[in-house]
Amino acid sequence: MKKNLLFALGLCLSTGSFADNHTVCSPDGKLMLTISNEGGHPSYTVSYDGVEVLRPSALGLTADYGDFTQGMKLVKAIEKRIQVSYDMTRTKRAHVSYGANQLTLDMVNAKGFPLQITFNVANNNVAYRYTLLRPKSGTPRCAVIRSEASGFNLPDETRTFLTPQIQPMMGWERTKPSYEEEYRPDARLADKSAFGVGYTFPCLYRIPNGKADTWLLISETGTEDYPGCRLSEYEPGKGYHVAYPQPGENNGVGSEYAAVPLPGSTPWRTITVGRSLQPIVETTVPYDVVEPRYEAKAEYKPGRYTWSWILWMDESCNYDDQVRFIDVASKMGYEYILVDALWDKQIGYDRIEQLSRYAQSKGVGLMLWYNSNGTANDAPQGPRNVMNNPISRKRDMAWMQRIGVKAIKVDFFGGDKQQTLQLYRDILSDANDYGLQVIFHGCTLPRGWERMYPNFVASEAALASENVYFTDYHAKREAFELTMYPFTRNAVAAFDWGGVLMNRYMSKDNKSRHQRFTGDIFEMATAITNQTSVNCVALTPNALATLPAFEIEWLRQLPTAWSDLRFLGGYPGKYFAVARQTTAGKWYAAAINADPKPLTLTLDLPMFAGKVVKVYADGPKKKGSLWLTPSMKQQKVGRNGRLTVTVQPNGGVIVNE
Repeated sequence: MKKNLLFALGLCLSTGSFADNHTVCSPDGKLMLTISNEGGHPSYTVSYDGVEVLRPSALGLTADYGDFTQGMKLVKAIEKRIQVSYDMTRTKRAHVSYGANQLTLDMVNAKGFPLQITFNVANNNVAYRYTLLRPKSGTPRCAVIRSEASGFNLPDETRTFLTPQIQPMMGWERTKPSYEEEYRPDARLADKSAFGVGYTFPCLYRIPNGKADTWLLISETGTEDYPGCRLSEYEPGKGYHVAYPQPGENNGVGSEYAAVPLPGSTPWRTITVGRSLQPIVETTVPYDVVEPRYEAKAEYKPGRYTWSWILWMDESCNYDDQVRFIDVASKMGYEYILVDALWDKQIGYDRIEQLSRYAQSKGVGLMLWYNSNGTANDAPQGPRNVMNNPISRKRDMAWMQRIGVKAIKVDFFGGDKQQTLQLYRDILSDANDYGLQVIFHGCTLPRGWERMYPNFVASEAALASENVYFTDYHAKREAFELTMYPFTRNAVAAFDWGGVLMNRYMSKDNKSRHQRFTGDIFEMATAITNQTSVNCVALTPNALATLPAFEIEWLRQLPTAWSDLRFLGGYPGKYFAVARQTTAGKWYAAAINADPKPLTLTLDLPMFAGKVVKVYADGPKKKGSLWLTPSMKQQKVGRNGRLTVTVQPNGGVIVNE
């Protein structure tokens, strides 16, 4: 292995020595990208620590005025070192120092039209994008990109952890695709997707390699005025390629292609690589290669919110029930309450003003739900026909600003076409003008948006907590899903799972319907394992009255703004352990277990070395009980910073001072 690494470093030093072959390495020399142009067909390979992780994979795109996948000629190659430092308030790490070696290739196709490909190679991360330049003749000045050859050709033995894309206008009220399909762990490359139309980003892969497997996470970032893309079905010998939206998305309205001015760039395609899962969990590449799009017009505060709908459903969207949930938020010291769908009919605009005044008197801010559309699907809940219309949208946003509303949650989008992605951007930009934070549900994956848009909080874009309420099946799979997302969905963007669920039964009375199968500490731990800056705690008035005092005390101080993280261990769909540091400097460690057997972990916690900490844990079920037994005890951590804990099936552990 050491010999292979030295050979790779030698190749990096010879970058640019051949006209159509260029190699660029990460600053630490472990990640190596090689670009070739054999026969006019550009391609690339990637190796990490001497192991090839992407075989020759196609590059290029096809536009309405030219083919940039064949007959390509390299004109110029420019290398430079880039170093960027930036701060964020919405993500896993507050301060980032990003260093990469950048290679920019200027190429022309058979007709002489130019294409530029830019590669950033950082430690554990590759990002690349295309830029269509304006020809010397001056025309065309705009283009339609119809496809990308961009390929990801993995070794045959690779195992996959993917969630499929679905055909458009399917599911409840024709609201799909909405990134809410199930993950399948450790599948084979050759296995077909569930619906035959490929996979949604991010896509996780494991390449077996003895005791130290190699992991890859493939995604994209920087999408704002471009379609949201996905990966195609796997093709032997070629792998996957970047695929555009399906024609039927957004109710068939709008093009599935990308229209760009010239010069114009695609989003960045990103590849995160590591010999462990740590680089996957800790990556910041979605933010490293994008820039803020506008200044914040208000101080957007992190916090916690209560939400009646997740357990009390549509009927709870009435004035009196919302007052009860405001009182819960106030009692817990939470900053927000989400008033969900149908408030326009069941409460009304006038009484929402009254409700907002009451909430503010209790130190709580309102968040209001909106339907995103009136034409993309059949979702009936209101307010409808507001957020998709700039006149109506600004009218309601001005009203919300006047009455003190703090945020909106916008739901039920129509797919990934360019005009739909532009709607996300326009909602965010307008909301910023009126001092509103934004959460999206029934939606696409965020692609670098926390850094691009300062008022963006998080998105759902996954099979989330409402399904735990809807079916016994998903209630039983909650632990699997929440140990899968830290390595996939939440690794690349803030995630609004939608509820630390503290009811024992999925019902308003907390006595009927199916039970919750996870332990209390598991649920509390997900507030640490999931990352979002405005977190939902689904506390109901009756659940609050029955919880142990130590759980209420912990939930009252639950943090949401993080400055750093450390991956402690895990495997997708089995278990996950992480430590996070708050912006105030306090550390929290949490672990959750989806395995059917108890899991003993020795956590490496140097931040707690020699200190007395509080250990919250789900214990085994008592005889005759349906639920794990929660407890809290104080324990001294050894001077070596190691702490051994046992995590029960469907259980959790939390460690903090």
